[in-house]
Amino acid sequence: MNLNCISRKNLPDILCRMPKAELHIHIEGSLEPELIFELAARNRIHLPYPSIRELRTAYTFTDLQSFLDLYYSGAGVLQKEEDFFDMTWAYLKRAKAENVLHAEIFFDPQTHTARGIPFETVISGLDRAIRRGREDLGLSASLILCFLRHLSEEDAFAVLEDALPFRDKFIGVGLDSSERGNPPGKFAGVFARCRELGLRLVAHAGEEGSAEDIRQALDLLKAERIDHGVHCLEDPQLVERLAQQRIPLTVCPLSNVKLCVFPNLAAHNIGALLAAGITATINSDDPAYFGGYVNQNYTATFAALPELGAQEAYQLARNSFQASFMDERMKDGWIRKLDEFFAHFCLKA
Repeated sequence: MNLNCISRKNLPDILCRMPKAELHIHIEGSLEPELIFELAARNRIHLPYPSIRELRTAYTFTDLQSFLDLYYSGAGVLQKEEDFFDMTWAYLKRAKAENVLHAEIFFDPQTHTARGIPFETVISGLDRAIRRGREDLGLSASLILCFLRHLSEEDAFAVLEDALPFRDKFIGVGLDSSERGNPPGKFAGVFARCRELGLRLVAHAGEEGSAEDIRQALDLLKAERIDHGVHCLEDPQLVERLAQQRIPLTVCPLSNVKLCVFPNLAAHNIGALLAAGITATINSDDPAYFGGYVNQNYTATFAALPELGAQEAYQLARNSFQASFMDERMKDGWIRKLDEFFAHFCLKA
C-alpha cells in the first residue's frame, strides 16, 4: 500500500486511531500507582510511600534491575483473585480506548507464588478479565506465562507443573527479568518441555544483553518471537536471519529510554530495524512505570524520528497482527480493517 498521499501532520491522529495489536505488555507493569494504593488499602498492606505522587517520583531508573526492584515491590499488593481481575480489566479498558484489537499479555506467576499466592488465584483473576474483555469490549486477548530468569530452571519447571492444570488459559511461555548473568541457555530444558506441550515460545533478549543472547534464544530455546531484540544490529548476519526468517521483534521504545538502553528516542533504532526488513512492532512493556501505553509509544517515537511516516505506521501495525499467535483467519480480518483505515485516510488526502 502506497501511503505517500498522507501528510505527516496527520500522523498523531493516525497512530492513535489505527487498529493495532500489542504483543509485549507485562500485566503487573500496568499496575498504576492509584490502583496500587487502592489494593493496598483493600488488603491492609502498608506501603513505603506516603502518597501516589511520591510513589510516581520513585519511577526513575538507572537500568533494568533498578526498575525490577520497584516492580516486584509494587506487585506485593496483589493478593486475591479480584485484585488480578481489577488490574487486568483496567489494562483491557485502556487498550480498547487505544484501538488495540488484540493483546498477548505476559504474567509472572513466580512473583506471586513466592509470596504464597496460589497459581490458581493468579490465573483465575487474569482469565476472568480476559473473558469479560472479549464479551464486553470485543477485545481479543491471550496470556503468556513468563519464567523469571534470575531464578533457577528448577523453579521454572515447578511453576510449569503448577500451570498445567490450567493449560487452556494460556497460549505460551516467555522469559523475562534480569538478562545480565542469566543467559537464555540456562532455560533450554524447560523450553524444550514447553515445546513438547505445544506451547508458543517467546523470550526477552537483546535489551540489556547482546546480539549473542538473541542467538541463544533462537538456537537453544527455539523462540518464535524475540521481546526487545534491539541489540541485533550489532550482528549483520543475525539481522539477515531475523529478516529472512520473519522472526518478529516486540520493541518497546519508551521502556528502552527509561531503562537507559538508548539516551533518548531520537537515538532509537526502530527505523533501522524496519529498513533492514525486520518484522518490528511497537509495544508498551510496563506502561505504568515507563510513562506511556501503546499509543504514546507510537506518537512519541514518530515525533522523535522524522524518517518515520505513514508507510512505517502501517507496516508496524501490520507487523503487530502478523506477529501475533492467533490463527490466520483472524489475522487476515484484522489486516483488512487496517487496510480500510488507511484507505480512508488516502481518500481524504
